[in-house]
Amino acid sequence: MSTTVATGAPAKQRTPVRPARVLLHVFLAGTALAWLAPLLWAIFAAMRPYSETSNKGYVSWPDKLTFDNFKNAFVQSDMIHYFVNTLIIAVPAVLITLLLSSMVAFYVSRFDFRLNIALLLVFTAGNLLPQQVIITPLYRLYLLIDLPGITMSGKLYDSALGLVLIHVAFQSGFCAFVLSNYMRMLPHELTEAALVDGASVWRMYWQIVLPLCKPAMAALGTLLSIWIYNDFFWAIVLISTGENMPITSALNNLSGQYFTDPNLVAAGALLTAIPTLIVYFVLQRQFVSGLTLGANKG
Repeated sequence: MSTTVATGAPAKQRTPVRPARVLLHVFLAGTALAWLAPLLWAIFAAMRPYSETSNKGYVSWPDKLTFDNFKNAFVQSDMIHYFVNTLIIAVPAVLITLLLSSMVAFYVSRFDFRLNIALLLVFTAGNLLPQQVIITPLYRLYLLIDLPGITMSGKLYDSALGLVLIHVAFQSGFCAFVLSNYMRMLPHELTEAALVDGASVWRMYWQIVLPLCKPAMAALGTLLSIWIYNDFFWAIVLISTGENMPITSALNNLSGQYFTDPNLVAAGALLTAIPTLIVYFVLQRQFVSGLTLGANKG
């Protein structure tokens, strides 16, 4: 009597779909649509003429969709000039912030002394102070500081240098905190061996530790570029001349004294957001890694 042995692969069992998982996906899809709705509505409004929306309302079917508002916003607000102003502010602010914060992080992470943690907490505490609290004293201080020959106005107020300094002051604490945690994960044997070989403190920082921190510096550089580019608060408070404004605050030029075209403003806002999107998509990996950078402490 012979027996037959089945050699076929066992059939895969399908995992049953749980109601909780379905509800989770529905919730995430609804949340994503809620976040995208204002952006999609702004695109829809920017592609419609003001005469059409004034007659039919914004909640109506469009007769035609054009890019005229984008062209008019780009030309009318002279966006190239304000993009250059933003670069003059953002690039030095990012580089100076990364340089100074990396120096502080190197000192508090590689050297042991009594006020080590206290010094790092002082830098970090600056990020806990609401910016609105210091508007009045900082505004008066900027008006009092004279810089003849350094700024066009002769004062720190209404100058790109003033915005660079305020961004460096407010962002350095966060960067020093993140970089110090990252540097603590680096092997101490590297700096100890360099010290034995006679390397100076500056050489240990510049040639040994700093090159190893390139991933952290890239992530922070991406985050800082987006934060500083999108700043609106300090640009309004510390800049009064229209030609000196960065691109975010220069959108006010699209609003008239007696009449404002919301469709034109929406087109200008979308054009302003394009560089931020480019930076995000090009440096997406560094941006995502920056969200959890320094979370694990070695």
